[in-house]
Amino acid sequence: MKRRQGKLARKTRETDVAVALALAPGPARVATGLPFFDHMLEQLSRHGGMALTVKAKGDLEVDAHHTVEDVGIAVGEALRQALADKAGLARYGHAVVPLDEALVEAVVDLSGRPHLTWNARLPSGKKFIGGYDVDLTQDFFQALVNHARITVHVNVRYGRNLHHLVEATFKACARALRAATVVEGTGVPSTKGLL
Repeated sequence: MKRRQGKLARKTRETDVAVALALAPGPARVATGLPFFDHMLEQLSRHGGMALTVKAKGDLEVDAHHTVEDVGIAVGEALRQALADKAGLARYGHAVVPLDEALVEAVVDLSGRPHLTWNARLPSGKKFIGGYDVDLTQDFFQALVNHARITVHVNVRYGRNLHHLVEATFKACARALRAATVVEGTGVPSTKGLL
């Protein structure tokens, strides 16, 4: 089977981001200047069954928001390219992932319609993991779904440790994407004939 790939280079006055993605197991080579975010992108690669290269330089002296959001845009665009016409794909994916006391559910539809439902009430108090603002997790996934043109529902069922909750979110989304991108037929998985 032909390897499904996508890539994007995106440069603005705030960030310079290059992403290459292949929908086949492979290494994660990630450098964003945000160590915890790098760790989360590595989880997306490993548990999503995809090779992922991300190189990003952003105005981190201002804030991490531009970097995280622009990486989400670039990963989403690369994923959209890799999905192509979606012929033969399972289309839907679902995963429930535990990480110690935390439990997170993610559901994916490669619908061609961007939508994110984010039911992730995170514990109050601590807001940063290292230099990573946990609020940016939703911004990353919003950018990803907008540019990949997919639907994602995230439901944080419960948990206490912020690191565990964010990591379980990335892992659950990765596993749901992996299930949705499995090739199981030949035609486009829609009665419309197009996604």
